[in-house]
Amino acid sequence: MAENAGSLIELQDGTRDFRTLMIHRPTLHVDRGAAEDFYLRVFGRSSTPLESVMKTPPRPNHAIDYSMFTSVSDVFIDNLDPKRYITDGIQRFPDAGQGHLRTFGWYIEGMPELYRELRRHGIRVTNGQGQVAEGDDTPMAGPIPHFRALPADAGIGYQFFPMFPFEPDPRLKDGWSIPAVSEDDPLGIEYCSHHTVLTGDPARALELVVDVLGGTVLDEGHDDVRGLTGTYVHLADAIVQYAMPDEGSAAAADLAANGPDDVYHAITWKVVDIERVERHLGAQGVRILTRTRDTIVTDPATSLGVPWGFTTKQVPGDPR
Repeated sequence: MAENAGSLIELQDGTRDFRTLMIHRPTLHVDRGAAEDFYLRVFGRSSTPLESVMKTPPRPNHAIDYSMFTSVSDVFIDNLDPKRYITDGIQRFPDAGQGHLRTFGWYIEGMPELYRELRRHGIRVTNGQGQVAEGDDTPMAGPIPHFRALPADAGIGYQFFPMFPFEPDPRLKDGWSIPAVSEDDPLGIEYCSHHTVLTGDPARALELVVDVLGGTVLDEGHDDVRGLTGTYVHLADAIVQYAMPDEGSAAAADLAANGPDDVYHAITWKVVDIERVERHLGAQGVRILTRTRDTIVTDPATSLGVPWGFTTKQVPGDPR
């Protein structure tokens, strides 16, 4: 794990309560075959199927071939194929269509303390069985403390886990750091600039990531590229943009179609050369929705349902 990652939450007496360590893997609902091909062609990255890690089902009648993991710089993406996610003969999520980002979360040191803090703020969570947790005991998923925020209270069903080994995720290995840009990286990605979450209730979103988890507000204002107005928050190893879309924008259409809760809209990458990105996307048949001097946003219809962003501009206040 990268050194110095994490946000400390302190009590009034200065003692540590819990620690937000690292962003948990973003989940993209998408056709797995299409995703594998796209990441290889466009991002130049291979992927790891879940069944190579999970050799046997966790219980009878539970699929193990529904996910595929892709590591892109400092982001580890879980590509979940809803039509393959079948337990007890039931498909648990609707078909993905062209695809859409769904959720992410954080690794936490001090899960019981976090659970109590969430309760104090009136943010309910569900346990591993999807039931709203009651009482003081930390919700569990088998032997592991794990819970998911209720979207009505937090905006998105953010997931919270203790840090535990997971072989395909390079970020969890001792001594890991963000890899340098390689010459054979077709997009020249340096790191993840930020994640974008669309919201009609910014105060609700910021209560979780700032007041509870201890994120730091870096910048506020209008995003002319995506047509948004909002706030950039730095938490642990990532920056999240919480924003309200402009009327008539592509982001507004996404929020209207996938709300009423908050919507995980996009991931934007910091790159070394925007012209290099433009040439490669064009060669791979990925259409560009928006292009400015320093930023590109892809047409989601040609990029797994995600309006991926690529920029040479750093978020103001980004400490990296």
